[in-house]
Amino acid sequence: MTTTEWITDIALVLIVFRQLREGRLDRRTFLIPLGIVAVVAYSYLDSVPTAGNDLVLIAALTAVGAALGIAGGACTRIRPLDGHLMIKAGAVSAVLWVLGMGARMGFQVWVEHGGADDVARFSIDHHITSDQAWVAAFVLMAVTEVVTRVATIYVRSRARATTGAPAASAAPVLDRTA
Repeated sequence: MTTTEWITDIALVLIVFRQLREGRLDRRTFLIPLGIVAVVAYSYLDSVPTAGNDLVLIAALTAVGAALGIAGGACTRIRPLDGHLMIKAGAVSAVLWVLGMGARMGFQVWVEHGGADDVARFSIDHHITSDQAWVAAFVLMAVTEVVTRVATIYVRSRARATTGAPAASAAPVLDRTA
């Protein structure tokens, strides 16, 4: 792995740790992770191969990313405080996030340190046609995990801001000033 790949992967893992401490739900909550995965997708997603079972691999890992993202977003606490929404990632959310991000890092390190032959054999046995299929699958898994987690948090925050408030004007709102 290159230094840039390590920094990117570690930054994605650290995002959830930033949310272990309760803080205001603001634009940065959404923009930072989305910005990081946009850069990752732009940097690594050259193509999406469609030959053989490439799309099956890509769809399977993308579905895993979606499941991890939705579950992580659902396990993130959102509560009103003084007219603002507060967010705090719980232990389950953190574990799911690290599991998804760590699995990709672990796979890459394993491939670079002796696992390449095993991946090649698996690819041949399962009609996965190129290295790019693995790259696309893992990049789309990461993108999907981040997007679905952020979307889940956003939807939950909108629902939280509009339900249970005594008056519409007193409803907690997403802090758009940060």
